[in-house]
Amino acid sequence: MEDLLKLKDKNIVVMGVANERSIAWGVAQSLHKAGANLIFTYRLERSLGKLTQLLEKYNYPSCMVVQCDVNDDESVQKAFNEIGEKAGVIHGIVHSVAFAHAEDLKGDFIDTSREGYAFAQDTSAYSLVAVSKAARPFMTEGGSVVTMSYLGAARAIPGYNVMGIAKAALEACMRYLTFDLGKDNIRVNAISAGPIRTLAAKGVPGFNEIMKTIEEKAPLKKNVTQEEVGDMTLALLSHLSRGVTGEVIYVDSGYNIVG
Repeated sequence: MEDLLKLKDKNIVVMGVANERSIAWGVAQSLHKAGANLIFTYRLERSLGKLTQLLEKYNYPSCMVVQCDVNDDESVQKAFNEIGEKAGVIHGIVHSVAFAHAEDLKGDFIDTSREGYAFAQDTSAYSLVAVSKAARPFMTEGGSVVTMSYLGAARAIPGYNVMGIAKAALEACMRYLTFDLGKDNIRVNAISAGPIRTLAAKGVPGFNEIMKTIEEKAPLKKNVTQEEVGDMTLALLSHLSRGVTGEVIYVDSGYNIVG
C-alpha cells in the first residue's frame, strides 16, 4: 500500500489552514503520516501566527510557509515562484480556500450584493484557476490538484446562499481545468465534504440543524471527521487514483444520495 501511495518525500502545497479545526489541517495530518513534504500558504499575518503555533504544537518538521493572497494575481505568482524555486517540483496542491462576506450569508439570497457575489466567486472559485496556472510550470512530473466543495454546489441548501453558487462554479472550474492540465498528466478533482465544525461553518445559519439532519438521515448515521476527509484527499493525491480526474468525490456518510 505504501508503494501505491507514493507520497513519501513528495512536495504538496496545502492552502487554507485557518486553525486546528480546518479541513485543510485534517488533510495536512493525513499527508504528514504518509511522509509527504508539506508546504503551507497563508493570506494574512494573523493566519501565519496560528499556522506557526500549530506546526510547533504538533512538532512538524521545518516546513516551507509562504504568503499567498488568492485575490491578487501578483501574490499568487510570487508565492508559487518561491515554492517552485525552493522545492524544485510541486507534486500536489490542496486548494481549501473559500470566503464570502458575512452579510451575504445572512437573510435572503436575492439580497446578495453585486460586489459580494463577485468577491465570493473570485475567492472561492477563480482562485483555483489562478493557483493552477501559477503552479503548472513546476508540476513537471505530473501530479494532482484537489479542491474542497460542498453539497450546496449541487442543491439549494438554506442559508448557504452565495457560497453555494461559488462552490458550483468551483466544481465547473475543476472540470474545465482537467483538459488543460491533463496534457501534463496533472489530475484535478474535488471532494465534497460533509459539514465539519470549522471556522467558516460558523457563518452558515442553521449549521447545527444540518449536522443533526445528517446523523438522522445519512446511510452511515453519522457526521464525517477531518481525518476521513484527509484520508480521501490523500488517496486523490496519490498513485492510487492515477486514473481519476474531473470527479466530485462525496465524503459525507452518504447523505448526498438521500432524498
